[in-house]
Order: sequence, then structure tokens, then C-alpha cells
Amino acid sequence: MKKISASSCAILLGAELTPDFWFGKRSYPQVADGQGLRCRLKDVTYIVAQGFDTAKPAKGLSVMAENRIITAAILVIGDEILSGRTKDTNSGYIADYLTAVGIDLKEIRVVADEKEAIIDAVRALSAAYTYVFTTGGIGPTHDDITADCIAEAFGVGIDHNEEAIAMMKANYPPEIELNEARLRMARIPFGATLIDNAMRAPPGFRIENVHVMAGVPTVMRAMLDEIGPTLETGTVIHSRTVPFSRGEGAIAAGLGAIQADFDDVSIGSYPMIKEGRYMTQIVLRSRDEGRLGEAEAAVSKLAASLN
Repeated sequence: MKKISASSCAILLGAELTPDFWFGKRSYPQVADGQGLRCRLKDVTYIVAQGFDTAKPAKGLSVMAENRIITAAILVIGDEILSGRTKDTNSGYIADYLTAVGIDLKEIRVVADEKEAIIDAVRALSAAYTYVFTTGGIGPTHDDITADCIAEAFGVGIDHNEEAIAMMKANYPPEIELNEARLRMARIPFGATLIDNAMRAPPGFRIENVHVMAGVPTVMRAMLDEIGPTLETGTVIHSRTVPFSRGEGAIAAGLGAIQADFDDVSIGSYPMIKEGRYMTQIVLRSRDEGRLGEAEAAVSKLAASLN
């Protein structure tokens, strides 16, 4: 991740960063005018913005490189997900979060609580994408093996982390003993940094480009709020929807021709039934709003000619 200091921002931009805007509960990188403060370095335009959550200034500055595509993968770990006993709601939440800050989610993978499966997945995803976000498997029980697997995946050791233990002691009520099982949650791979959370639960951790979070949704979301301001973000993908009053088959050929003319716009069609009739929602997505508008006009014209 690229960071520059507030003083450097002032020099580069000729302006001071002023923390006078907010964005609800999430710690997204913030912009004062919808575009942010921009500077040009080595032919790359950077958007520099301070991140905030509802309680406190976020740590550091998020720097957005407009010309670079930032990618991510989610690794969901747990037998309970694969058996259907627990429904995965974390992936959808993370996907929404990443989309909002211009990070392309490319893959969601689910693996069992099996050592080799976790290690292989972490190595593959870490090598393929800018960021990896894992959920699950960092609790106190014998089958919570994510931390050990992450350590092995990166070839480092693992042991009880004094900072993590201190955080747990500060957050746990006096009547709760930090027994051997609970202290398993303070075992952190060497070289990793901790991910705190407002739920006062044991911390997650990040190592290289992998962010390891809890599987409990409320804790995972609190950890993601801590991670958000540290991420390098990209240009947000914009979307438009064109309704079509007939089924996909009636418009498929025309959409294919338009897609060929707009290779920088993703065009997808999604069938639906409304009041007993087949209909289609055509969704267009692109980082280039100008091209997106042109493609939308072409699709709207095609739909009108076929309705």
C-alpha cells in the first residue's frame, strides 16, 4: 500500500486536508467533493483522502491510484459453511464494501477446516490478487486452525503474541479466565500485524496481503472497518440498468453486437418474471462514465426497437 503524510499532501496538493466530512459507520476513504484531492506523480493521478468512521479518525491516509486495477479474493473457511449449518453472510458484506471503494472482487472460495486445503488456497489467492480476506477458523477450539495454516503458507513460525494477549486482558471481563483454549486466539504468525475491532473480541491479523478475520459477522464487520482505511483503492465501477419487457432470447443477439463495440463496458442480462411475464434487466458496468453512458444509450435504443 502507498501512503503519504498529511504534510506531504499539503506540499503536493498545495492544500491542507480538513477532516470535516463523514461516511456513516464504515471507514471508507472519504472525499470532500465526490472526487477527492488529486495530484499527479510520474504520470499517475492519485486521489488522496482521509478515512473516518463514526467514532474516531482512521489511521493514516488512503491513496487511490486511478490507473491501477486493485483486485481481491475472499476465502471462507469452515466445515459449517460447507455443510449448510451456517449460512455465509460475510462474503456479500465484504463484496459490497470492496465495490464501494473501487476494489474488484474476483473470486470467493470456500474450503473445509483442512490444513492442506487452507494452505493451498491461501498461497494461490495471495499470488493471484492484490488482497485476500479470510473469514473463520480463528476461534478457541481444536478445529480453529486458520492461524497455523496461514503461518505455514508463508513459511513463518507462530506463537502467543504479547500484544494480542494484552488486548484480550483489557477487553475481557475480570470473571472470564484467559485459559489455554482462549489463549489459542492470541497465537499470531510471526511478522503479522494485529487487526483490532470495536466489538472488543480477540484480534485478527494481516500478513503480507492476507487479512485474517473472524467468522462471526458482527466481529468480521468491525475488523473490516479497521482494515478499510489501510487499503489501496481504485476507481469505482459505475453501473446502469436498462429494463427490457421481453425475455433474454429476444435481445441476446443485439446485446452481443453492442458488447463487441464496448469492450470496456461489462454488459450482463438477468431474466426475471414479473406479473407472470418474462422480463430482462440489462446491467452495464464500467469505470469510464462516458463510455458507460454511450453503451447505455445503445442498449436503450435496442430495447425500445424490440419492445
